[in-house]
Amino acid sequence: MEGTGEDPDGTKGSGSADTAGGAGPAGAADRAGGAGPAGAAGEADPADEAGPEPSRGDKRLYFVLMAICISLFVISWAVLDRYSAIAAVIVSVVALAIPPFAAIIANVASATDRRR
Repeated sequence: MEGTGEDPDGTKGSGSADTAGGAGPAGAADRAGGAGPAGAAGEADPADEAGPEPSRGDKRLYFVLMAICISLFVISWAVLDRYSAIAAVIVSVVALAIPPFAAIIANVASATDRRR
């Protein structure tokens, strides 16, 4: 293999570019040891697995809540601001409270699965 330009593992190349820093993420993975932060490749930690997907009704409710949130922001600063800045700020604060509840609703299915 000395005259062919192949490395002992069968890959072609002189190896000078790979050992001098390489290019791209493949070189970085080789230098890091090839394993991700969780350990050896292919190992799955049961605690890191995603729970069940939200039901169709949960997805619809999430979508409706987020649509209400966006529409409240648009209404508050496109319409209400012309009449009352205080009312626009109050409506914006109400709109800010919606996304956390929408996220909770979207994650209810996986949260109940984790409790078992």
